Amino acid sequence: MAVVAHFLIDAESFDLGRVTQVASGVHIELERVVPTTGSVMPFFWASGTDFETFERSVREDKLVEELNALTRIGDKVLYHVIWGETASSLTEIIAASDATILEASGNHQWSFRIRFQDHRGLRDFHNSCREYGIDFHVERIYTLEEEYDSKYNFDVTPEQLEALVSAVEGGYFEVPRGVTLTEVAEDLGISQQAASERVRRAADTVLRRVLLSRSADDF
Repeated sequence: MAVVAHFLIDAESFDLGRVTQVASGVHIELERVVPTTGSVMPFFWASGTDFETFERSVREDKLVEELNALTRIGDKVLYHVIWGETASSLTEIIAASDATILEASGNHQWSFRIRFQDHRGLRDFHNSCREYGIDFHVERIYTLEEEYDSKYNFDVTPEQLEALVSAVEGGYFEVPRGVTLTEVAEDLGISQQAASERVRRAADTVLRRVLLSRSADDF
């Protein structure tokens, strides 16, 4: 039975994370595509402001052969990266375990949601990470059956839920806005960047669960 694992991992543990963790605070999110070339993590979105510094830093890394900006939408840019000789890391372990990356994003710390064919695949992944000295923190492990049988399981963290509720109650999604992200952040006692990430991720997860996973009759 297929299982899904949600875990946190330091950027230094895999090539894309190590290459893209820059001081400018650019946030990285994997493009949700299934590449046909066999390469791992060839496409990613970057959101931020100082893309010139970001691109120069990535292109100067010895692991990168080529970096191309494909398109820009607002403050987000879609990149295609061609890897050179990469080091053994999380990406190779994921590929070897025939796992599927469902979601991944971060900067200095990344959040991953990975689907394994069965618990044995998850166990092999865990053992390989230990062998390579890769540490990660497990947030949640569940089967696909558990995910789809739970009617109101939106799979958001308590922190994300708290931020989303604060934003909704304050009127952040209203026109005009009732509160700003700065005010949401102040209400929660966190940075604006953290508030933005929590609200965006929570909203994206809830909307995907409602609009893409089930029909309205299921609720």
